[in-house]
Amino acid sequence: MNRLITYKIRIALATATLVPVLALAADVNLPELGSPADAILSKSDEAQIGRAIMHSIRGSGQLVEDPLITEYVNEIGHRVAAYANDGDHKFTFFVVNDPAINAFALPGGFIGVHTGLLEATRSEDELAGVLAHEIAHVTQRHIARAVHANQRQSLLSTAIMLGAIVAGAAGAGGDAMQGAIAVAQGTQAQAQINFTRSNEYEADRIGIAALADAGFDPQGMASFFEVISRSSGSAEYRLPEFLSTHPVSSDRIAEARGRAREYPAASTNDSKTYGIARARLLVSRQETSEDAVAYFERMNYEFMTDPQRYGLAVAYARNGDHLKANRVFEELMNREPEVIPYHIGLAQSQLALEQIDEALQTFESARELFPRNTPLIVSYAEALLQLGNAKYAHEILLDLLNNTPPTPEQVRLIARAAEEAGETAEANYYMAEYRFMIGDLVGGVTFLQRALSVPELNEIQRIRFEARIDFIREFMTEEQLQQLQRTRPVTPSLS
Repeated sequence: MNRLITYKIRIALATATLVPVLALAADVNLPELGSPADAILSKSDEAQIGRAIMHSIRGSGQLVEDPLITEYVNEIGHRVAAYANDGDHKFTFFVVNDPAINAFALPGGFIGVHTGLLEATRSEDELAGVLAHEIAHVTQRHIARAVHANQRQSLLSTAIMLGAIVAGAAGAGGDAMQGAIAVAQGTQAQAQINFTRSNEYEADRIGIAALADAGFDPQGMASFFEVISRSSGSAEYRLPEFLSTHPVSSDRIAEARGRAREYPAASTNDSKTYGIARARLLVSRQETSEDAVAYFERMNYEFMTDPQRYGLAVAYARNGDHLKANRVFEELMNREPEVIPYHIGLAQSQLALEQIDEALQTFESARELFPRNTPLIVSYAEALLQLGNAKYAHEILLDLLNNTPPTPEQVRLIARAAEEAGETAEANYYMAEYRFMIGDLVGGVTFLQRALSVPELNEIQRIRFEARIDFIREFMTEEQLQQLQRTRPVTPSLS
């Protein structure tokens, strides 16, 4: 049968027993780093902490789930990482819905970018420069070095402080965040995660080299440092002191510029997807859809860039002006058919105008041109579900997610498709995997048990589900096993 998700979801199982980072102590026995043998934080430990904090960020509701924006940031990030990485690090790039200019690296290769930073960049080279710097923090293992600098400090208290900082970065409430910081400061975790001046300069040096090797302007990093320097005095962007992990001075900017001059000058142009990602953020941050339309209509259409026109079309669509949106999307797609968001926008506007055959043809033609493109397939599947063709939606999502690392929301989508297609056992299986991805082992096993109770279950499915339960139980605490035994055998909702 299918082999969905276990390729990537098994990665999450090491932290599936973790509750949000600020409550890690309840369920996780993390190793102390007090002995010489354990003095350096292992990559496995780093990944464990990183995944736990990601679970916390996801639970905060501040993670940007827009597949076009997420896909773009990962595309740029992985392009740079390919030249900074020795192959031992896996990276995941994500966007946090926060207007502050900030970016941060977590243990285990998780790198977050605020929407405010993406909007503040003036070019794709600047965005790539920020990502290059954060990538270098990971590849040079600066957090592990910080832990090593204080061998008596436990991994747990480091995780608490990291969680507090990221909670602040993700916009969490001040009281909860300050409480967590107080706990971590009580064990001197602050000293472990503050990147030293040498860490910052090393990240600059490694990052600029990767930036140049990846084909970006090596001056992009220093250029954005100037943006940070100018905005540091602005009340809108002022960060609490403990979040200021990237202090920028005139000397540091000058040194970054000097290092960049050691590489050949690069003549680069922003990609269309850079402008499209920024346009989508500009639309989403307006208070109303009418405000979004007004923002773009203030520009002269004849002098607008194509990404700006795309932003206008998105604003029209969100405001219900689907005919206007359709005209702009069609113009853009006919001029540049290689830009995937134009196909998606056109198909969605056709669907909204009840041009069903045209919408399906636009989606299917795009799928032939761009097979297994995540934003395209997700949008196509959502349209198919809207039209009642859940079976085909399940089919194309299964093809995508068997070949592309899925997000929790994408797993929920395929669960919905399977349920609406009448494949109840598979729907419960997918929901089990979704629960595992967000750290709920008990809920996940419960879904697998419900899958086993489906009358039409075949033998292959039964063997697969039972093996999955056995595998997951190995990661469960005694308390979770007891909770599982107390769980009443009622069918849970697929939500």
